[in-house]
Order: sequence, then C-alpha cells, then structure tokens
Amino acid sequence: MRKQNSIFQTGFLSEAGSELENNDYFACVELDNYACYVVADGLNSQQDAKSARIATQSVILAFQEKPSLRKRAIRSYLKAADKALCQYDSRERLKASVMVIVTDYEKMRYGWAGNTRLRMYRDGQAREQSQDMSLGRDETKDKNLPEDVLAKHEERNNLYGYAGQGKGFSPCLSKKIALEKGDILAVYTRGIWENLDSGELDDVFSEAKEEPSECLDNVEDLLLSRQPENLENYTLAAIFVNKVFQDPERKRKQKKRMIFTAVVLVVLLCISLGVWLFRRWRQKQEEELEQRFSNMIEYIQDANFVRAGEECKEAQKKAEKLRKKKELQGLSDYQKLIEVITGAEEAFDQGDYEEAQEAYVTARQRSRYADRIADAYIEKRLDLITDYQSVFDYIQLGDMLTASGDYDRAEEKYLYARKLATGVYFEEGRQDALDALDALYEMRDKAEEADTKEAKEKASNETGAASLASEGDKAFAQGDYEGAKAYYAMALEKYRQLGDQAHGELIQTKIEASGQKSEENKGKEQQAEDYLAAGKAQEEAGERLEAKKQYLLAKNLFRELKKDEKVAEVNGQIELLEAALEQEKEKEGEKESEEKEQNPVQEAEQEREENPGREAKPGREEEQEREKNPGKEMVQKKEGPGITGPGV
Repeated sequence: MRKQNSIFQTGFLSEAGSELENNDYFACVELDNYACYVVADGLNSQQDAKSARIATQSVILAFQEKPSLRKRAIRSYLKAADKALCQYDSRERLKASVMVIVTDYEKMRYGWAGNTRLRMYRDGQAREQSQDMSLGRDETKDKNLPEDVLAKHEERNNLYGYAGQGKGFSPCLSKKIALEKGDILAVYTRGIWENLDSGELDDVFSEAKEEPSECLDNVEDLLLSRQPENLENYTLAAIFVNKVFQDPERKRKQKKRMIFTAVVLVVLLCISLGVWLFRRWRQKQEEELEQRFSNMIEYIQDANFVRAGEECKEAQKKAEKLRKKKELQGLSDYQKLIEVITGAEEAFDQGDYEEAQEAYVTARQRSRYADRIADAYIEKRLDLITDYQSVFDYIQLGDMLTASGDYDRAEEKYLYARKLATGVYFEEGRQDALDALDALYEMRDKAEEADTKEAKEKASNETGAASLASEGDKAFAQGDYEGAKAYYAMALEKYRQLGDQAHGELIQTKIEASGQKSEENKGKEQQAEDYLAAGKAQEEAGERLEAKKQYLLAKNLFRELKKDEKVAEVNGQIELLEAALEQEKEKEGEKESEEKEQNPVQEAEQEREENPGREAKPGREEEQEREKNPGKEMVQKKEGPGITGPGV
C-alpha cells in the first residue's frame, strides 16, 4: 500500500565518458513497503569493469532479503558489497565507491563508502549532502577551503573507506530523514563532481519540475559543453519525490503512542515515587538507628546502663528492619555487656561484693567485643570493691591482732580501715572500724592490768613474726616474689616456734602464692618475648596490623612485669610500625583505611579463635590486679578464719 499511495519518479544517466568501458553502475528496486537505490563507482582498471556491478547487485540482493530502514540493516547491505568484492576471483582485488538510499516512502536513510556523492534538494535549496571518505576531504576541511576545491585536489581519490576494503571496513550512515513532497535526491559519481561544481548542480535542480529527465539532460549538456580532456565515467541518478505516503493509521497510532507514553510515564512516576519514599524511609530509619546508637554510647559513658539498655534494644529493632547484620552483631555485643554490668550493679547495691566482683570481671571480658567502651567504669568499680573488701580484711586482721594481744598493730589496722572506708565513702565499713576500735581500747585497758613478762615476750615474738610477714607483704606488693618468700619463710619459722598454727598455715599459703607468682612472671616474660618475636615476624611478612597487635600484647605484659627497658623497646617498634602504616595508608587510600579501622570486635573474635583456651583461664586484668595487691588475694572475709594481709 505504501508504494501505491506514493509517487517516486527515478531517472538516471550513466556513460563511459572518454573511457573505453563504463565502470559505473546504478540499480534500484521498489518493493511494496521499501525502496532501495544504489549507485557504485568502480575503482579498478577499465580492463576489469565488474566491481561497480558486483557491489550494486550485492546490495540489492541483501536489501531484498531483509528490507529495513535501520542503521544496522543498511550497514549490512554495504558490508555485503564489501564481502562480495573481497571474495570475487580476480587478478586484483575489486574496489568500488558505493552510495545506498533506502526509503519507506515516508522517510529515508542513506549510507556510503568512498566518494560517490548525494545531494538532497527541498524547495530549490540543498538541504542534505554526503561527505567523501578521502584524504583530500579531510585536508580541505582542516584548512577551511571551499568545497569545490576538492574537485581538483590531488588526494581526492585517496580513500580510507570503500567497498572491497575488507578488514577495517566501516561505512558511514546518515540519520533518518523525513521526506516531503517535492524533495529531489541526486546521486552522482566522480565524472560529475570533478567537472561540475555544486553551485551549477544546484542551479539545475532548483528549476526542476516533476520529471527527472529534463534535469538529467541539462546536467549532461552542461558537462559535455566543458569538453574536458579526460572525462571519467559519469553517472547521475535523480529521484523525484512527487508524493509522500500518508499513513491513514497515523492519528490512531499517535494516540496509542501518546496513551502508551502517558501510561509509561505514570508507571515510571509511581516507581520513582515509591523508590523515593522507600529511600526516604530507609534514610530516616538509618538516622534513627544512628541516633539510638549515639544515645546508647552516651548513656554508657554516663554509667546509666538502664537507659543504655533501652536505647540498645530500640537500635536493634531498627537494625533488624534495615537488615544490617554487621550493626546488629555489634549491638548484640553491647547488649550483652550492658546486661552483665546491670547484674553486677544490682549485686553491688545489695552488698554482695564477691558476686558483684565476679560479674564485673565477666563484664570486662565482654567489653572487648564492645570497643572497650566500659573498661574505665568497670575498672573503677572493681577498684572500689577491692577497697571495700580491703576494709573488711583490715578489720579482720585487726581482730586477729587483738586476739593475739598486739593491740598497737591492731589499732593501726583499724585506723587504716577507717581511713580507707572514709576515702571511698563506705559508711558501713567505717562504722565497723569504729566499733572495732572501741572494743580494742576496752580490751587493751584490761590487758594492760594483767600484763606479764611472759605476755610481753610472746607479744615481742609475735610482733617480729608479724613484722617479717609485713615485709614479705611489701615485697609481694612490689613484685619481688623471691624476697617475699624469704621473709615469709622466716615468719613461718617464728610462728612455728610460738606454736601458732593458724598464722603458720596462713604464711605457708603466702609462700605458695609467692612461688606461684614467681613462676607466672617467668611465664609472662617468656610469653612477652614470644609476642615480640611474632610481631617482628609479622612485620617482616608485611602483616603490619597483626604485627602491631603482637607488639601491643608484648608491651602490656612487659608493663605488668615492670620491665621499663623492654616497654621502651616495644614502643620504639610500634612507632616505626605506625609510621610505615601511615605511609601505606596514604598509598592505598580509602580501601586500606577501612581495613585499618577494622572493628575491634572482629579483632577480638580473631584472637579468641586463635586462642580458644584463653577464655577459660583467669582474665589477664584479674592477674594484674592480684600482682598489684598480692596481700588482697589471700585475704578472707571478715567472718573467715585465719590471719591475712600485710603487716602480720
């Protein structure tokens, strides 16, 4: 129906000129829905004038197999011509310049390879023209020379694209052009444009009527009137568009397209709105999650663990909604820490200091997985519990000294217990110390009345033994466990001479503890050396973060052992390592920065996986506390038997 309802008149002329044979070729085929027009200019010698015909036939055959206006289709037509010329059995490779025009009687598109030209006229004016694929064209364009200069340029036939090129063949394609009634398409070869300039062609076609033959005759007369010495083959095809196909379904199709476009726009708008709302909701949830987390941290820092627990639960709900597994795991570690500390606080408030101490030690272990945010508070509470227990221990020790008749030293212990209780605002312990002092003074008054030489001698011996035990306690507190063992051994000998079995058992316990601590220190020193060696090995292997971790472990152990020289040595290693890490961070950028800022929770989990038996052992912080206060480790509660603490 398209061809029947449109009028396309085609005419052409093609002559050999001054040559023996005509190696130009024109062909066209007009189907019901599409039409194809092909002009080819053979680039081979006149003895083998087949290239233009083969190229034209290949294009027409490819078009008939699959007619289309798409760029891919027209490119395939030209590539079919290129392939046919490359595969043709000839003495030399066949080559041709080809121009292809395809139309659906409403629109047209053209493609070309070489220097066969096309000009489209509308209302007497040239509206469209092709560009030669030649070195001459590029040079005239670079130098901004007039177009007609190209007709005499020495590089006008030096082509970088043509049919028969083979590898690297890449034709040029135009955009889709809408046709109008009265349009004229002129396609011509070298014999025309080398002898007639574009202005002369424009004059001929600007006066054209509805028949192409008159224009063709005028162009040929003009060409021959020039009488060129060497006239190339010349071909000119003119296609007059006297009527363009009008699609009767256009309005209905336009309406359908408009409806479809509107529906697509509405759907896209709804999707965009939904995406925007979802992203806005998610952003709001993430902001609330961040705010809850920040509140939780602030409450933990303020030691308000009840409110911190509430904020942590709310943050966990937000993380579950957002499906943030990493944040959810971190919040879970914080929740466990808060629960343990809350239980410890309850036990502390009820006066069950042993249970509270155990809970705080557990919390200290949990704090490793929560960025150690509560370490300072936990240590403070453990120190406070230690002070409370020390008050009871000193009162108990004073009771023992009172029972043995050493009233002066008993008074010293009671006074120290009162001072310690007052310093930590422990009212219960302070009152117990005052009551113990009152009882001491009453007993001392009675004992002074019945004092005898034997009692004084015995008290002197007990005082000596207690003094030796006290010196042992001091040495123990200073970490001199071998010296402590020596003092305890002398004190034990004196208590055995006095027949004081209770004190003797207590001193024996301290001797064993000193020996155990001495062995532990040796083990810690060896472990610190192992960490230091492992850190150096990791550093040499390029694992600087792991090396820093090993150095820090070694540094902590040397600090516990009061090895200042070793601590200084490890600090030097860490400073060098941190400098190297800083340089590496600057080189590797954001990705390495994220790895360096690795969540301490993951580091702790890695440490626990590498040392699965470590958690079953007493916490290192507890061992440090026992090393700082060796006398406190063996002190029993006020109602327990025996004599404990320094100064016995």
